[in-house]
Amino acid sequence: MNTVQPIRDMDTILDIARYLRSKSEREYVMFVTGIYSGLRISDILKLRVRDIPDDAEKPLDGRISTGKYSRKKTGKEKRFLINKNLKKILEEYTKGKDDLEYLLENPRTHKPITRQWAYETIREAGEKFGVYNLGTHTMRKTFGYHMYQATKDAA
Repeated sequence: MNTVQPIRDMDTILDIARYLRSKSEREYVMFVTGIYSGLRISDILKLRVRDIPDDAEKPLDGRISTGKYSRKKTGKEKRFLINKNLKKILEEYTKGKDDLEYLLENPRTHKPITRQWAYETIREAGEKFGVYNLGTHTMRKTFGYHMYQATKDAA
């Protein structure tokens, strides 16, 4: 198993996000959801449109819930406030979509994209900007790295 690294340079994160957005809105949403939330890719892939709070209804008071017992590794529910930038991106992306649709749905199968597809997308985008050793866990590590840099608190 190869070790993946966080993306430490903020300009590189923005470059990769812009590049992915130019390729596909779905790829962009996958990347920014991972960067802003710190969720594992397995949990991101299970998100449905209904999991994204709607301002009009505020069902979760501005929180995303990965659902009770749905977190793949720990089996615990995770509810967290959504970063205002991510919230805006998700609101635009989910507008007009069915509540039961997966957030990152493959339109041909109506199932979530695969981990392999997500991995290849992140790896290819990183290589485009000269950043190697990237994978799906890079998004989670990048979130942790930048949160630690801002707070100097690992917890």
